Amino acid sequence: MTPFLLAHFTVTTCLGRGLAAHRAALERAASGLRHCDFETVRLDTWIGEVDGVDDVRLPLALARHDCRNNRLALLGLAADGFEDAVRAAIGKVGKRRFGVILGTSTSGILQTELAYRRRDPATGALPDDFIYPTTHNTYSVAGFVRDYLGLEGPAVVVSTACSSSAKVFAAAARMIECGIIDAALVGGVDSLCLTTLYGFSSLELTSTEPCRPYDANRRGISVGEGAAYALLEKPSGSLDADAILLLGAGESSDAYHMSSPHPDGLGARLAMARALADAGLPPSDIDYINLHGTATPSNDAAEGKAVAALFGDRVPMSSTKGATGHTLGAAGAVEAAISALALRHGFLPGGANTQTPDPAIAIDYLLATRNGGVRRALSNSFGFGGSNCSLVFGRAR
Repeated sequence: MTPFLLAHFTVTTCLGRGLAAHRAALERAASGLRHCDFETVRLDTWIGEVDGVDDVRLPLALARHDCRNNRLALLGLAADGFEDAVRAAIGKVGKRRFGVILGTSTSGILQTELAYRRRDPATGALPDDFIYPTTHNTYSVAGFVRDYLGLEGPAVVVSTACSSSAKVFAAAARMIECGIIDAALVGGVDSLCLTTLYGFSSLELTSTEPCRPYDANRRGISVGEGAAYALLEKPSGSLDADAILLLGAGESSDAYHMSSPHPDGLGARLAMARALADAGLPPSDIDYINLHGTATPSNDAAEGKAVAALFGDRVPMSSTKGATGHTLGAAGAVEAAISALALRHGFLPGGANTQTPDPAIAIDYLLATRNGGVRRALSNSFGFGGSNCSLVFGRAR
């Protein structure tokens, strides 16, 4: 892959809005999880909820897009001056040469859940003010961002469960390399809803305590929400030393099971190997790995086998889902931003909540944040159905 510049990036999760809030929390290995009090949910579990989403108001002209997911999307755009940076880039390349490629899992499904409560008691019809195409529809988040920014170029949504917003980096890189666009807004937005909370609970995958990735006593996930974005461009001219580049991307589909990974992590290993090959790097050149690390017994065991097979126990690694929760379709972009933040500021995030790393997984798992030179990082995102993506990021120099 020709390296691509992350000209600007930002992240919003339960840890706060923007890079400064995340850096402060990650350096302390702090967690933003809290016991579930979302909407009408009555489950003994923990969640990563973003404060203030319900207070966001979409512009009146875009009211047809109003739903929790698009409010979160707008909240995320406002952080770190990201919207201003994007508008400046659009001014350079033009509205038709700028793409929007976003990942999501459930999009605005909460809007349908809320509308269902108000259906006509006689006919069962949903209320007239419910607009499926611009809220629940998977494409709606890209459509909203495209309309909000006044764009006329391609707008695409990738929905491959938890790998969704990692795969957008690879998709955007291909579109730029093919000459379809000159720059892209990539990222992911996924918001809390009843379907994911009750759905993961029904699969017995949620934890009754804050999730503990790679812990010997891990008990399951903590569902979170988030919005994370990057402005992806071809590098031009000289770059600052702390500039962050996308160096490689690797994708695979092992299709082992609808909701369980291959027990030996074959698809995960293939995605990581492809990302390294795409970046032209051996495993020894990676300084930190942001693990998918959902804190379910099977996921961490499978990923651990794959990582150990490629990297042994030489590379420090951690899962940051103990801090943010599992933001599902946004996880790839959230953890890409965290990896970029770690590269820029020279720290390796410790795994929040993890107390005793599983001795059966032979890796160097970070319990506390470690300071030190980090030049290249690999970020893993593995979804239901065996949809896998690994990304390699690096400092410009």
